[in-house]
Amino acid sequence: MTNRLLLACVLYCAILSPAEAALKAGDAAPDFDAQASFAGKASGYSLKEALKKGPVVVYFYPSAYTSGCNVQAHAFAVNDEKFAAAGASIIGVSLDSIARLNDFSKDPEYCNSKFPVASDADGRIAKSYDLAVKEGRAGIKDTRGVDIDHGFAERTTFVVSPDGKIAATIGGMSPQANVEKTLEAVQSLPRGTK
Repeated sequence: MTNRLLLACVLYCAILSPAEAALKAGDAAPDFDAQASFAGKASGYSLKEALKKGPVVVYFYPSAYTSGCNVQAHAFAVNDEKFAAAGASIIGVSLDSIARLNDFSKDPEYCNSKFPVASDADGRIAKSYDLAVKEGRAGIKDTRGVDIDHGFAERTTFVVSPDGKIAATIGGMSPQANVEKTLEAVQSLPRGTK
């Protein structure tokens, strides 16, 4: 991939960072069911079912295999045990196809089979969280040199408490900082609210 093309992709994804209109703490988190990939295998995912086990980190990202999203997925994977120790599970959500996510979810450099990533191909889930969804543009390639043929949701993370309410909304920062702030938010939740 040329440096110019990579820079264009980074800048395009950076535009999708602000979470100004996103749902806020205290709002009800929209429930969703989606096809998700974990460790390279697709299956169903239900937010309602996941919340029965504890808080859920629902993180929206522009696209698998783009520089910022790679950093963020890797950071969530590296910190997976810390999230689990705080009682939380993680689900990534993007407009990627399930085929792309099957690769991304098992990639040892990124998700590393630590958490599922869900396909929101039509952007319905992202829009239900009041996130901006931008149409894709011809000629954008991922870090593997593969065409990106879908739209992009803005990078925003929600910590959802077991009662279905948003406990924190994290956006408008770098992918690494997003994960760090999300972990702080999860660790500050009252324990025993499962």
